[in-house]
Order: sequence, then C-alpha cells, then structure tokens
Amino acid sequence: MERFVLNETSYFGYGSREVLPQIIKQRNYKKVLLVTDESLIKCNVVQKVSEILAKANIKFRLFADIKPNPTVENVKEGLVQLKKVHADVIVAVGGGSVIDTAKAMAVIATNPQYKDVISLDGVANTKNKCLPIIALPTTAGTAAEVTINYVITDTKRHKKMVCVDPNDIPTVAIVDAELMESMPKNITASTGMDALTHAIECMITKSANSMSDMFAYQAIKDIYKYLPIAVKDGKNREAREKMAQAQYIAGMGFSNVGLGIVHSMAHPLGGRFDIAHGLANAMLLPTVMKYNLDSPSKPKFRLIAEAMGIDTKDLTDEQAGQKAIKAVEKLKKEIGIPEKLSSLGILESDLDVLSEDAMNDVCTPGNPRETSVEDIKKLYKSIL
Repeated sequence: MERFVLNETSYFGYGSREVLPQIIKQRNYKKVLLVTDESLIKCNVVQKVSEILAKANIKFRLFADIKPNPTVENVKEGLVQLKKVHADVIVAVGGGSVIDTAKAMAVIATNPQYKDVISLDGVANTKNKCLPIIALPTTAGTAAEVTINYVITDTKRHKKMVCVDPNDIPTVAIVDAELMESMPKNITASTGMDALTHAIECMITKSANSMSDMFAYQAIKDIYKYLPIAVKDGKNREAREKMAQAQYIAGMGFSNVGLGIVHSMAHPLGGRFDIAHGLANAMLLPTVMKYNLDSPSKPKFRLIAEAMGIDTKDLTDEQAGQKAIKAVEKLKKEIGIPEKLSSLGILESDLDVLSEDAMNDVCTPGNPRETSVEDIKKLYKSIL
C-alpha cells in the first residue's frame, strides 16, 4: 500500500500573496501570528506580506527571532509568542528555517505533551492536526510548505532533529515567486541545489514509486534548466516561477517516499557546524550519486540523465548515470558551489563523529545502497 499526503490548498504565481486576507477571512481566523526572520524584514520581503494584512485591517503579532538553522530554543520562544496572542493561525513567511519552526510550534500547540520539542525527533506519534499554518516560502529549495517533515537543531546534543509527522503539513501554501526575488545569488544557488537533491534522492530512494518518479522527473528537468538562470538574473520572472514550482513538485515527491544519505550526511554538518543545509547538500550530491550508482536504483539514473536533457539512446545505465553525475558537477561549478568541506572549517578529526551521526540519521534507511559508517567516512573524506 502506498500513501500520499499533500497540503489542502496551494496558490501559485507572481503576486499570489494578495489572496492571503481572503483566506484568513474565509476560514474565520481571528488572531494571527506572523512568523519570519530578521533578515527578511531588513530586505523588505516581510513588508510585502504585512502591508497586505494591514490594508485588509487584519491585525497580527510578529515573531522574527529565528536563526538559519532553527533551534529548540527558537521553537520554545515562538510558543511563548503564540500563547500571548492566543493565535488561531500562523502565517509563516520565510525559507525552510522559518516554516520548520512554525511547524514545530503548530504541532506542539495542539499536542502539548511534546512541549519539550526534543520528543518530536524522528517519527512523532502525534494525535492532533497542528494549528493551521499558511506558508509563504521565500526560497526555492526546501518545499517545507508541502512536506510532512521539518528539521530543528538540538544545540545540547549538536543534532539536527529530522521530524516526520503528517500532522505538521501547512493548511495553505502561497508560492509567490516575487517573494524570492531578493534572494542573493549564493542562497539561490544552494537552495536550488537542495531542491535538486530532493528530486534526485526521491527518484532513487528505496520507496520510490510511479507517482514520486513523475514528480521527481519534472523537478529535475526544470531545476537543471532554470537554476543557472535564476542565479545569474534574480529578476528573471520565468526562472523564478519555474524554480518555485519545481522545488514544490520535488517536495510533493520526497515527502512521501523519503530521501537518502546526501541528507543523512548534510544534517550533522548543520547540527554540529551550523553549515546551511542547502549548501551541505549541494557539496555532497555528486559524490553520493557516484556511490549510489552501484545500487539496485542504477536504471533510475537513466531517467535522471534524460530529465537533464542528455540523450541516453545508445548508452548503458552505467554510462547514463556517469553522464548525469557529470552534469550535476557542471551545474554545481557553474553556480559557484564550493568544492571542499575544509573550506568551511571541517577537519579530518571531525569525520568520525559526523559519520556516526549520519549513519544514525532518519534518512539513511531510504538510501538505495546499503551503507556503513566506514563508507560514509570515505565519502566525507573524498571531498574534505
């Protein structure tokens, strides 16, 4: 039996945020907590949403104390703000960090037995649907607005908790690519590679099926074509629109079938060294693809290559896979992703603990090739 969980309603298109007041009024929400981060206030992205609320005479409280790799403490502070306003809806404006924090807050609001936050780690057995969330993503990468996953950092354990819970999915997603125009080139690049990683791992994970393959194929096709354009020209409307949709489509797939060890290895880099998740995925992706080419999912690499526009007619699966890997390496170089982990301060002495963490990550069982701590350490070392 296969299960697919998606959010209730989504809106797409430049300026689609204008529908926000209508949604709030139609659903009879009365008390709004607007969740975001300070950087989005400074670059006037949040104002594009708050002005619409003000114009519609919808009052809200602002909570913006969220860091790029959100922590347990961020969630607890958000819960304090949630209680102060007695909010019946959260409007989350931001990337994965903001929307993930909103998810954790919303889940605990209706399942208070998880108020310690850390008990949400892994597959949480929550009983109640979370407090309603209206998510407006500002990056084209995580697809947090459509997935059943969220990631919170436990700073005491130096661990990125990957929380999986169908009850956390936002009620409404408003994917307005205009909110993404202010993303700097490096964030556009790393979040776009995050989305590509989602799509590729979705394609080859053990639980992949015909529906997830459909989503993954289209996402790979659009990301490979439009990500370099979006990085080069952040005001290119077509590229921004296509990236916004592609990352959402990738999320529809991987949220339902899982991921692999690119994510397993990226999570401890964020949990222990505060490295941005998209950047970690981008650095690891082609290396792990090479490793996973020797797996039962090898034929899927042909589909990945074809999605990237590679003619595979006269190629073996192995040859098609190698071309797909080279295409990802080329893309990574073209958009300015760093090559070596050492450039981010990672030392060889760090690899043992990183490898242990990665092996124990919730994404590892979904990897198409059985792995080990030793294999993972070799992968880290190859790009050190």
